[in-house]
Amino acid sequence: MLQDRAVDRVFHALADATRRDILRRVLVDPASVSTIAGRYEMSFAAVQKHVAVLEQAHLVVKERRGRQQIVHGDVEAVRRATRLLTAMEEQWRARVGRMSVVLAELDTGHGPEVAGVSGPHPPVPLPGADRPTGGTS
Repeated sequence: MLQDRAVDRVFHALADATRRDILRRVLVDPASVSTIAGRYEMSFAAVQKHVAVLEQAHLVVKERRGRQQIVHGDVEAVRRATRLLTAMEEQWRARVGRMSVVLAELDTGHGPEVAGVSGPHPPVPLPGADRPTGGTS
């Protein structure tokens, strides 16, 4: 499982469309930084910085071949990020499922007791619902 700082680096790296595009490309076809830079309308230095961010997140690996550095996508790093997102999705789906059960029980009057009230529960006021909503003064 990824540690918090590693997760932060992965999400930071994937938050940028150019970096996601670079990652997609090098996962399929490893390329030199120069070749990658030729695909974008930005400076070589800017592309190099994007690659560095991906490398710091361990999403890509550079391999030196002579004078060139070939950038490879790290499939296992992408899988770790996928597992993290899947775990988060499962956690939220479970929470929504539990909320649905509680709401269904409240609708049928079989929900948990609230301050000694039996039967269907009265509506719970929303914060700020007692405040005026506007109008003329």
